[in-house]
Amino acid sequence: MSLEPKINVLLVDDHPENLLVLEAILGSLGQNLVRASSGAQALRRLLNEDFAVILLDVQMPDMDGFETAELIRQRERSRHTPIIFLTAFNTSDNMVFKGYSLGAVDYLFKPIEPEILKSKVAAFVDLFQKSAEVKRQAAQLIAMNTELQKREEMFRSLSACSPVGIFLTDIAGKCTYINPRYQAIYGIKQDESLGDGWVRTIHPEDQGRVIADWYTACAEGREYRGEFRILTPGEIQRWVYVSSSPMLSDHGQINGYVGTLEDITERKQAEEEHIKLIREQTAREEAETANRLKDEFLATLSHELRTPLTSILGWARLLRQRKLDEKAIDRAIETIERNASLQAQLIEDILDVSRIIRGKLHLSLCPVNLASVISAVLDSVRLEVEVKNIQLEYLIGSTLKDGRGVAGDFSSSDSSTSPDHRLVTSPFFVSGDSNRLQQVIWNLVNNAIKFTPEGGRIEVRLSVEGSGRDGEDASSFSLSTPNYAEIIVSDTGNGISPDFLPYVFDRFRQADGSLTRRQRGLGLGLAIVRYLVEMHGGNVCVQSPGIGQGATFTVKLPLLEVGRGGNGQRNHTLSECQDG
Repeated sequence: MSLEPKINVLLVDDHPENLLVLEAILGSLGQNLVRASSGAQALRRLLNEDFAVILLDVQMPDMDGFETAELIRQRERSRHTPIIFLTAFNTSDNMVFKGYSLGAVDYLFKPIEPEILKSKVAAFVDLFQKSAEVKRQAAQLIAMNTELQKREEMFRSLSACSPVGIFLTDIAGKCTYINPRYQAIYGIKQDESLGDGWVRTIHPEDQGRVIADWYTACAEGREYRGEFRILTPGEIQRWVYVSSSPMLSDHGQINGYVGTLEDITERKQAEEEHIKLIREQTAREEAETANRLKDEFLATLSHELRTPLTSILGWARLLRQRKLDEKAIDRAIETIERNASLQAQLIEDILDVSRIIRGKLHLSLCPVNLASVISAVLDSVRLEVEVKNIQLEYLIGSTLKDGRGVAGDFSSSDSSTSPDHRLVTSPFFVSGDSNRLQQVIWNLVNNAIKFTPEGGRIEVRLSVEGSGRDGEDASSFSLSTPNYAEIIVSDTGNGISPDFLPYVFDRFRQADGSLTRRQRGLGLGLAIVRYLVEMHGGNVCVQSPGIGQGATFTVKLPLLEVGRGGNGQRNHTLSECQDG
């Protein structure tokens, strides 16, 4: 069943039987057949309805077909409606010409041939339908154009009044449109911005990066986001934020890009002011912290210098009185010597820090055997280890990264008081200052002894870390490969809190002033260690699980490039000491 509306066909005849005949002929067309038995009735039908064609009988009383046709043509609504005259009486040419002059499209004589009539009416019905469709499409087109015009006007209005710059580009990223705000931000005219004109305003330091990022995003068909600086024709620098997105057709193909441009200069200036303020606050806080640390250091220094001096002066007065027995005299001399050595060490640390700060600390470089240096240090602390009943383990060996041992390993021992320092063959030669390296080891070991309680444990390990090849021993390692000596000093002492770990090697820093004061010291030893190790081209680090869980200090020093002579003696790259 057709859903299309039926088309009106007007049948005008004063004889009902003729109307019935016309309906019978045209009924198969399936259209709406409208009857009119007179010209007046036909005119009334035409007032409110449109017809595809009018079949008009010529001979009718009161108002014949010609008069009716004339009136039909005078009305705007029916002026162009097709009229087919039907007549059975007059066949003269004059009558036919009169009918055509009144706007008739055809002239049929009765009796009418049904197929001819039906085909003619069908043609006019089809023409009416197509005309109606054309009108409908024309109306739609007018409506679409009107809507498009409204939208274009709205876009232009929004674009003109937009507080941000708006631009359009083609698929290659070339600018095709900009709005007034865009021009105002860049300070250039529209024709100067089109194409690649906008890139000339980008700050020279940002230009390469921005152009590369922009055209890469366009080539890949993706969004672009970027902040950069521009220079206006008046040499005014501005910060802008550009954002763009691809525009897609109905088929999902990119046909260009639409973007926005914002002036973010004020925001950037505010950010810079904020960063500057934060830096000033940080610098002020750091200065206050430094001053506080120095005050604490001076207080500790005063205490550390007075304490041994008081003991020295006290025993000196007692000795001057000459009332002490031999045992007391020995005790007095031992106390004076110990406190004098302690005070000398404090003064030496202070002088070293002063030299470091002024850049006046120099090294006398020679080939140095680290195993001998460590042995000497451990011999010097033997008494303190025995007094505190500390278990000291001294492990010496060289190990490759794959875990294989190399020729020239040291033997190891495990003793609480007397480590075995016998050397088989030493691969642990570095270029360094023997006295300063001994100072590094002494400071680390002494620090471990100081903070390790009685009955605790300290381990000193010396090894070679590197990537030697099969058939090579440690003595053939060179600085061209990542070979280095590793010294590890670990203890079971008080440990270090995670918060303080980053500051362990800072000058004047002490994790707990009261604890350090009980243990004696200025907190300079580890700072000196770091500086001396770095002067030797190495590095030092510390690890600790936390308070009460001990600490491990690791020193890494580059090995000296060495080889073997024909007589079995070691030939060093540095044949004599040098001041560095």
